[in-house]
Amino acid sequence: MTLRRTAAALLAAATLAVLPQAPASAAPTGPLPFIGATTVGIHNTYDPAAFPYLAQALDTGTSLIELDAWTNTVTTEWKVSHSNPLGNANNCVAATSATQLYTGSGNKNLEHCLDDIRLWLGTHPTSGPLVVKLELKGGFAANRGMGPAQLDALIAAHLGPAVFRPADLLGPHPTLDAAAKAGAWPTRAALAGRVLLHVIPGTVEEQNPFDTLHTDVEYARHLRDLAATGRLSQAQVFPAVHGAATGDPRTKYTDTTIRPWFAVFDADAATYLTNGADLSWYDRNHYLLVMTDAHNVSPAISATTPTPDQARARVTQLAAAHASITTSDWRTLPDIQSLVLPRG
Repeated sequence: MTLRRTAAALLAAATLAVLPQAPASAAPTGPLPFIGATTVGIHNTYDPAAFPYLAQALDTGTSLIELDAWTNTVTTEWKVSHSNPLGNANNCVAATSATQLYTGSGNKNLEHCLDDIRLWLGTHPTSGPLVVKLELKGGFAANRGMGPAQLDALIAAHLGPAVFRPADLLGPHPTLDAAAKAGAWPTRAALAGRVLLHVIPGTVEEQNPFDTLHTDVEYARHLRDLAATGRLSQAQVFPAVHGAATGDPRTKYTDTTIRPWFAVFDADAATYLTNGADLSWYDRNHYLLVMTDAHNVSPAISATTPTPDQARARVTQLAAAHASITTSDWRTLPDIQSLVLPRG
């Protein structure tokens, strides 16, 4: 009996040695700056096929969610869907309390998605910070009452003081670029329970030959002009430079007066890693760098269901490459979504 028990114990120990262990918390200790961390986000979080309710996406611990919005100028409503410019196709509900976040029908306008975020954060005050990526699929329509000022008003009305605004980063500095370079970003702890929104041009807008004023340029001009008149506190969103380049991507803007109003950059991870860019430049200047489609970096892994080890290794790789946030559709890996690694 003793020999049998000893053999069994040895077998159990050997088995445990090869079983995957529960991941230890990857969150660094101490007051890690928001801009000094690498975190993980989920692409197209609003998709009902991904999550029945938007709150369930937030429950994963993700650091970024994405909302695709359309300016419906007929009804002057901001619709949230991937491909329908006139209607909604999303998992946002008309919740008025946190208890309603997991009930009711979806397919609501942008303001309801923002309400869902606010209500969820209210019951998770130590979470985050949460980045909300807005893709304006067809761009703004300021000439029809749906421009940057109207988007600001909508966000302010539904997210309120939870928003970390461009003015909060700016402080005494003349531009967002100067503030970022001065390291004016708060710590992650100081941003707990808060939201930073950044906006990129939409895929439809970028392919529209008749659209000569893209979202990034339009919102950057909006920031510049608000700052010039002492009204920057009205702005709720950071414009992002969309697309990777080997040098400073802002040089593509012929209007040099808007270049200093970009401190957020957003592009494909695989391109960033293969185009020869000096990615440490983003880190040295304390810019927010969002690397999308993390799964496509060679060797490619699943966009939705990689193994935890594969996903963790990819996030670690992109953290070393100076990403602030990596995104994919890893919806079922909460241990990965909640990762916080030192950047660089």
